[in-house]
Amino acid sequence: MTSIRAARFAATYALLRSAADVSDHWVQSDHQATTKGKSGAAGRRACAAHVASYTAVQAGALLGGARLLGLRLRPAPVAAALVLSAATHYVADRREPLRKLADATGKGRFVRLADHGMNGAYALDQAWHHAFETAAALIASI
Repeated sequence: MTSIRAARFAATYALLRSAADVSDHWVQSDHQATTKGKSGAAGRRACAAHVASYTAVQAGALLGGARLLGLRLRPAPVAAALVLSAATHYVADRREPLRKLADATGKGRFVRLADHGMNGAYALDQAWHHAFETAAALIASI
C-alpha cells in the first residue's frame, strides 16, 4: 500500500511541476508577465488571469495524466491541491510579498541579485512554487 501512495505522489508531482513550467513559460502572455507584479488593479488583473490559465493547465495535466496512468485521485483532494497551488502562485507572482519575505529572512540581497547570470528573485520564486507544488501533490495524492 505504501509503494502505491508513493507512486501516486510522484506521478502527481511530476504532472503538476511540468504543467507549471509550461504555464509559466509558454502559456503566460507577455502582458501578464510584465504586468502581474505591478501595484494596482492592472497588476492584480494580470496576475489573476495568469493564475487562472496556470491552474487550468495544471488541472488538465493532472486529470489527463491521472486518467492515462490509471491513478485513482479523489476530486476533493485534487480541488484542494489546485486551490493551494493557485493561491500560493498568486502571492509569489505579485512579487512584493516574496520580496518582503526575502527581506525578513535575510535573503534581501539575494532576491535583488541580477548579475553573474543569476536572478535571485526568479530563483526564490521557483523555490517557492516547487515547495507548494510538492505540498499540493501530497494533498492531491491522498
